[in-house]
Amino acid sequence: MATEDAFAYALSSNQAWAGYKGHQNPDFFPKLASGQSPSILFARDDKDTKEPQTERGTRRLMWTDVAQTHTVWLGCSDSRCPETTILGLQPGDVFVHRNIANIVSPTDINTSAVIEYAVVHLKVKHVVLCGHSSCGGAMAALSDTRVGGVLDTWLTPLKAVRNANREELAAIADDKMRAVRIAELNVEAGIQVLMANASIQDAIAERGLQVHGTLFDIGSGRIRDLGFGTGKGGQNGLPGVNGDSNVVRGKHAMLVFRTDGAGMQGR
Repeated sequence: MATEDAFAYALSSNQAWAGYKGHQNPDFFPKLASGQSPSILFARDDKDTKEPQTERGTRRLMWTDVAQTHTVWLGCSDSRCPETTILGLQPGDVFVHRNIANIVSPTDINTSAVIEYAVVHLKVKHVVLCGHSSCGGAMAALSDTRVGGVLDTWLTPLKAVRNANREELAAIADDKMRAVRIAELNVEAGIQVLMANASIQDAIAERGLQVHGTLFDIGSGRIRDLGFGTGKGGQNGLPGVNGDSNVVRGKHAMLVFRTDGAGMQGR
């Protein structure tokens, strides 16, 4: 995958994947959008490396055997939003951090550590913040009822987004569309935090790091570029994949990834 085109490739790959899954099972995405009921909570360490080594007695760390990835994905913990799957990519392509409602807070040391590691040490080319439709956190922020426990504290930034856009949100009659809109506003707020991050600012100035705000529509399986950050919305072009086409065959159709395009072909 050409590093300069990794984001555009991922968007195009997502469109092909969504088309394939929808063709294979027309009820797949509508059913997925109806809710989640996972039976497993999986917690992982984002930094999979060997022990850091010091050089000449100093405390400077030399990171070895790190993943050769071009993108860091900041998304929601929702079980219906598995980034590598919906992007049609492979393990090792995307460095990932997920939390409830994909909130980016400047005081959250967990998120800050992931960003610094991905940008400074892995030197990713793209930072992608992705919200999604049917988000439980978004709907909770729209409600005047408390969730309880630490969740109310965690959702405070999203509640602040609601309060700052109260009139616009109140004017949207449809509850689902209102939830989508606050999810978009949440991504915009998160992008503003990312653009103020020192590591990201340095990487933008020094090597052209790109920052993108996106939204995953669970009902269709498609990711939409919202146009926030350093890029522009509506990128649909497919970049090169370094040569030959890759074909993923299914019972009803096949996905074709090649240098001049990606798409689904019926069988």
